Amino acid sequence: MVVLVTSIAGCGNLDLGADSEGSTLEKAKKEGKITVGFADEKPFAYKDEDGKPTGEAVEIARKVFKRMGIDEIEPVVTDFGSLIPGLKAGRFDVVTAGMYITPERCKEVAFGEPEYSISEALAVKEGNPENLKSYEDVAENPDVKIAVMKGAIEVSYMENAGVKKDQMKIVPNQPSAVSALQSGRVDGITMTGPSLEAVLESANAKKIEVVEDFKQPPEPRGTGAAAFRTDDEELRDAYNKELKKLKESGELLETIKPFGFTEDDLPGDKTTEQLCKGS
Repeated sequence: MVVLVTSIAGCGNLDLGADSEGSTLEKAKKEGKITVGFADEKPFAYKDEDGKPTGEAVEIARKVFKRMGIDEIEPVVTDFGSLIPGLKAGRFDVVTAGMYITPERCKEVAFGEPEYSISEALAVKEGNPENLKSYEDVAENPDVKIAVMKGAIEVSYMENAGVKKDQMKIVPNQPSAVSALQSGRVDGITMTGPSLEAVLESANAKKIEVVEDFKQPPEPRGTGAAAFRTDDEELRDAYNKELKKLKESGELLETIKPFGFTEDDLPGDKTTEQLCKGS
C-alpha cells in the first residue's frame, strides 16, 4: 500500500475533479447550459419584468453560446463588485455584465474580445447647482459628493482626477445611486452614458438632469467584454470565434441597438490584448 501511494504521488497532481467532468466548455456543451454572473445594471445586464435575464451583454452572450451549442443561460445576480470574486470562486462560469477591460482586471480574469465602446456620464440636480462638468470639478470642491457603484471603473477615473475617497459614496446598485441623489445625500451620480439614461428612465427620476457637456476622462474610451476564469482559455477562445462572426455579419449592432447602443458604440479595432496593456 505504501509503495502504491508513493507511486501515485510521484506521478504529480492527481486531479479527479476537473478531469472527470471535462473542461468548462465540454461540460457546458454536454449539459446545454452555462452559468453567467451579472449585476442587474441596465442596459448591460438585468432582469426584465418577467424575471428573464436580458440586456446588451446578456443578449450577445445568448447568441454566441447558442452558436456554440449551449442553449440555456443560468443567471446569477450579484453586486458589481462581487462579479470577479464570484467568477474566480466558481459561482458562475462567465461574467456577462458589460465589464470594462482594464489592465488591473486583466490580471484577475481572461476577457473576451471587445463588444462595445462608450463614454462616461454624470447626472446632477436640476440646474446643476454645483456647476459640475468634469471629475476635476468634483475634485476642486471638497464638499461635493458623488454616488458610484462598488467596483465600477468610475472610481478609478475620479481618483485619477484627484477626487478624494470621502467625496465618493459607494453604492451597491443603480437604484441606490438615484435614491442618494434624489434625497440630497450626494450632489451627483456617475456611470456609463447608456446606464445613466436607462436608470433615470426606469426610476422616472424628477428634477435630475444629465450634464450634456460633461468632459470625458483622459483614459481610453470605456470598452467592455465578457470575462472568463484565467484557466478557461478554451471557453474564451471558442466564445471569441463566434463573437467575431457576429461582428463581421453586422448582427452585433442589431443585437445591441434595442438597448440604446448605436454604430458609434461598436468596439472598433481595439483588441483585448491592447486594452490589457493600457493602450
